[in-house]
Amino acid sequence: MSRIRISLLGLAAAVAVVAVGAGSSLAAGSAKKVVKPTTITVKASEFKYVLSSKTVAKPGKVVFKVTNVGKIPHNFVILSGINKATPLIKPRKSATLTVTFKKKGVYTYECTVGEHAEEGMLGTLKVK
Repeated sequence: MSRIRISLLGLAAAVAVVAVGAGSSLAAGSAKKVVKPTTITVKASEFKYVLSSKTVAKPGKVVFKVTNVGKIPHNFVILSGINKATPLIKPRKSATLTVTFKKKGVYTYECTVGEHAEEGMLGTLKVK
């Protein structure tokens, strides 16, 4: 092979390496950022809830990790048009409830077992 042909092959290989590198950095830049859901721990007992936070920074997915630390069964229900609930949670057991809040607002939560809400198992969550 002549020197010109070898130089052209070397130049073509170098251009190919640069093009591949640029393409992969463009692909990485265009990938959507994965947003972790907000997690709120909830302790349910007679007759109250204790939430790790009553405020969420922005609309999106929230995972409620609900533990019944009481002596009787409870559930955890998000109302305000969402209407999602855990199953009935036995004492010393846990359940997870995932809710996607699509807009800002104040959302009501409560226990729908018997008169538990009237006895104090209710509150509000603010989505900013």
